[in-house]
Amino acid sequence: MQNPAKVQNCAALLAQALERAPGGPSLLGALQSRGIALILGTGLGGVADAVCEPVKVPFGELPGFPLSTVQSHAGRFVAGYLHGLPVLIQQGRNHLYEGYSPAMVVFGVRVMGLLGLRTLIVTNAAGALNPLFEAGEVMLMSDQINWTGASPLTGPDDGVFGPRFPDMSAAYDRELRAMARRAALRAGLRLQEGVYLGVTGPQLETPAETRAFRLLGADAVGMSTVLEVIAARQMGMRVLGFSCLSNKNLPDCMAEAPLDAILSVAAEAGKTLARLLETLAPDLLREAPAR
Repeated sequence: MQNPAKVQNCAALLAQALERAPGGPSLLGALQSRGIALILGTGLGGVADAVCEPVKVPFGELPGFPLSTVQSHAGRFVAGYLHGLPVLIQQGRNHLYEGYSPAMVVFGVRVMGLLGLRTLIVTNAAGALNPLFEAGEVMLMSDQINWTGASPLTGPDDGVFGPRFPDMSAAYDRELRAMARRAALRAGLRLQEGVYLGVTGPQLETPAETRAFRLLGADAVGMSTVLEVIAARQMGMRVLGFSCLSNKNLPDCMAEAPLDAILSVAAEAGKTLARLLETLAPDLLREAPAR
């Protein structure tokens, strides 16, 4: 479990950085009243390029915030308006395989939650396990399997972030998922839907592991997201999730998946995700009344 004082300090510093920017006070107010938190995964940082009049705050300017060590992760917050929707984007995340504790992996979620954002969209690059799914497609996450063996909720609990035993029966919000399906139909986009399984990594899966995960009911596998969703649900945040399928894992004919190829396919799938978010943004704005 996090040290609440460190999270609260980073949240306060981020709020101050936003307020100092041109138009910052009104932007911060919009974020706190009807804003959306968004975490961008591997190869998906380009979504942040669509933000109007962005305010960028590197993680390094927030003492105590874990720095991203993955080359494809920018390691900063980007605040602004995405097709009219106030958004606070965590451009890059932290992973267990970098050596971070579960508490540090979800540090950004905690900060955005303390700032008052009540809806979180998580994205990631993932390997497709479902043989009907193809690399380059986007999968709407319907549920998750935490195969990391870790939880951000372990350790001393003081109740600051929510209940000790949060309910996970609807980890991904049903209404938000329905909105995403309707947006995909309007945009003419093919949107898969399935269960995401999170592993520690950083090694990719063996054929035997791929077969086992499929038997467990997983449709895609990746190295992030599951701990963030647990933390978000503990804080009462609604969650919507998308996996950009970067490669296809077929245990009987496994092909190598070099990182450059994964990043390239994830970036292409990211373009589909960007179109989907553009179509979905007005619905999210209407659906979230000012608090």
